[in-house]
Amino acid sequence: MPDLPSPQDATEAALFSECWDAVLSYADLCTAGSTAAAELAREAFAQGIGELRAAETGTARGTGRRSSRLPRIPLLLTAVRSTAAAWEEAGQGHKLDPDLRLWLHSGQAARYTGPPLRRPVAVRGLRDLQQADAELLWLAEAEALPLPLVARRLGLDPATAADELAQVSRLFRDRCHRNHLDSPLDAECRSYARLLDAVTRSPAADTPDDLSRHLATCHPCAEAAACLRLHGGGLPGALAGGVIGWGGLAYLERRRRAAEVRLGAGRPDRADPDTDDPAHGPGRARVARNALLVTAVLVSGLALAVSLMPFGDTAEERAARRDADRLPVADPGPSLPSAPTVPAGDASPRSPAPAPAKPSARDTPGSTPDREHPDPEPQGTSSATAAPGITGRGAPAACRVDYHLANQWPDGFQATVTVTTREPLDSWRVGFTFEDGQRITQMWDATVRQDGSHVTATAADYDRTVAAGGKLAFGFLASWRGTNTPPSGFTLNGLPCAHR
Repeated sequence: MPDLPSPQDATEAALFSECWDAVLSYADLCTAGSTAAAELAREAFAQGIGELRAAETGTARGTGRRSSRLPRIPLLLTAVRSTAAAWEEAGQGHKLDPDLRLWLHSGQAARYTGPPLRRPVAVRGLRDLQQADAELLWLAEAEALPLPLVARRLGLDPATAADELAQVSRLFRDRCHRNHLDSPLDAECRSYARLLDAVTRSPAADTPDDLSRHLATCHPCAEAAACLRLHGGGLPGALAGGVIGWGGLAYLERRRRAAEVRLGAGRPDRADPDTDDPAHGPGRARVARNALLVTAVLVSGLALAVSLMPFGDTAEERAARRDADRLPVADPGPSLPSAPTVPAGDASPRSPAPAPAKPSARDTPGSTPDREHPDPEPQGTSSATAAPGITGRGAPAACRVDYHLANQWPDGFQATVTVTTREPLDSWRVGFTFEDGQRITQMWDATVRQDGSHVTATAADYDRTVAAGGKLAFGFLASWRGTNTPPSGFTLNGLPCAHR
């Protein structure tokens, strides 16, 4: 009778599966089709795993200090970006998303591969952390995994994980502040550096007008401000933008939704897979509409768990990897297991990917949806839910709208719109009106047209059909100034909707 897998083996398999899911999710954003996404993911994953294995092997041989590198998932995501850049240089750019191709030829892309002191402070600050601390910060903030699950993945005590995360966040902030001061700043930026540090330390502190104007025009200082301001929920965006670059916000939204699907318990920051019941929790409808996707993820995870060989570490090897002058706040987790071969001929190359939908617009400001080449992946967005609301006159409304402001920063915000329809739909068009001059810059899971204050979101080819009593959903990024009042006057195919 074969030996049962040890808890260590299962943990390493889960970590490996998490890495592959993240790589495939970002590769999907970077490419123009499912075939190219799978090809980019395999190539980048092989490259990144080689770097990780080389780094861990070198450390295990007793160098005394772990070489400064990004944690697993961010390193693999940067491998996707660098592989995409290599495709562009080699004449294979037609496989990539058009907006990404433009970005790769911009000055912004050059910052991520240029002189170290000119790179975003977020990636420099993450590199400065101990590996275990960096893993904890990335999994909890960028991957949107519940903290108890992160603690189990990294071998931490769930009872103290929150305190450890808070301490790691402060360490990250300190490293980013130091790196900002070490950057080649001009005189104006340097004159604001210490004021920026003081203002971002307190959630109650007001930003002086002159500093606010400076941040509106200085990209490096605005990046530093996002990393230094730990309150307000902007840390995931600062991490993704500083480490990944192009597509960072879309990646965050995709991982947040993927975490909800896998855990089946509504918002990931409240979900605990050991206690929440997906059959009765707030995420029941989301799980129902993604049943096939969840099944594919589970099958993928089981296959990985069976195929992975354990890569155990001795106590001496773990000790050799600790920093000589300071132990990390979070104990180091298990090392990466040996990488199995990713099947090149998989009939469904996206099956391990947990993301329920691919944004049709990217994180490049001013981008426009591609109406002629919609996402080829048929990812549904409808599910059986409660009936729509009732109009003020007692007649049932054609639909019910839930508007959710997911994130907001000084000149922009991210939001999602979920519409429950009373009647079955073969196609849909959602209209609404902004009151304060907000302008949508990107939208996913729908195409957008904005005429003045009125916005029309039209179904993508892959999510046109919605069952009676089902849901449709889309998200967007937009700019705002002064006041950001929620939109009003929602309609579905010209009929008014109840709004709550």
